[in-house]
Amino acid sequence: MAKNEDTIKALVRNVPDFPEPGIQFKDISTLLCDPKGIKAFVDALLDHYKDEKFDYVAGMEARGFIVGMPVSDRLNKGFIMLRKPNKLPGEKIVYEYYKEYNQKAGPERLEISAGLFPKGSRVLIVDDLLATGGTAVAAIKLIEKAGGVVAGCGFIIELDGLGGGKKIREAGVDNIYSIVSYT
Repeated sequence: MAKNEDTIKALVRNVPDFPEPGIQFKDISTLLCDPKGIKAFVDALLDHYKDEKFDYVAGMEARGFIVGMPVSDRLNKGFIMLRKPNKLPGEKIVYEYYKEYNQKAGPERLEISAGLFPKGSRVLIVDDLLATGGTAVAAIKLIEKAGGVVAGCGFIIELDGLGGGKKIREAGVDNIYSIVSYT
């Protein structure tokens, strides 16, 4: 496992002062551009969740799709797209939320097609980054609103000290895994 973590840390690019001064942006573009990077994060998530019982993998648009698709493929599970507003036809289930760092911008929304999976299905949510946890909690609430049970949340990167893990646990999910952490 340490090899996967080392590979990921070596390939994630740090961009200082983006999107604003004082922020150390963790750019996964360089990780995704290297086949060893893709293999490292997929293998790490598979290794952690291989004994968990779940029916689907879900990811938030757009980087959650990139993380979730190879995981769902390797585990032979269906993939659920948690979409931004107005991207889905037909009947939708919607969850509205506010991002902690940008409440003045108004509410954000995640959407899922109604009836996409059977009620009671167990879903693993994955994404590239866990920071404040707002979007991850919105994903949890949306899956639950659609009748699913969240089996866990997995991330490539966690930014320690921003409270994301705590918010996910407060939302009722204790199975949280981040491959690498930055302070």
